[in-house]
Amino acid sequence: MRILGVDPGLNTTGYGLIQGKGLKVNLIEAGFIRTALKKGVPERLNHIHRALSQLILNSKPEVLVLEKLYSHWRHPTTAYALGQARGIICLAARQNNIPVIEYPATRIKKAVSGNGHCSKMQMQKMIQNLLSLKEIPKPADIADALSLAIGHSYIMMSKI
Repeated sequence: MRILGVDPGLNTTGYGLIQGKGLKVNLIEAGFIRTALKKGVPERLNHIHRALSQLILNSKPEVLVLEKLYSHWRHPTTAYALGQARGIICLAARQNNIPVIEYPATRIKKAVSGNGHCSKMQMQKMIQNLLSLKEIPKPADIADALSLAIGHSYIMMSKI
């Protein structure tokens, strides 16, 4: 199974594509889509949409995995920007007939590390170890996206 994890962001959207099932997964591709801060929001969203649509066309994932939206009352603007990026990502998936699966961050952390409240650095190191990477994936958005894809694979295995 090809699983595309996406960590949405208006500035940086991380992605990670894996192939496999359960505990046996291989990294196919990982990276990020960065938008120009000088551009307006519509242009930045368009850039994310075009880049992700091209990635989907080229990589042909069977599912796209996102983190469920969480917002803190102290940062409503962040949630608003994140929601816009998520909407564009869901649109790109729908236009390419790719199902979208969402999980809370704590569920993914628990599936991948065994601790639903582990730190970002712990998750980065876990992804590095699981995929036998020489370095920790940077920026962190890439590790977050890979954790979504790997977490989905583990969760699906546990449902069998």
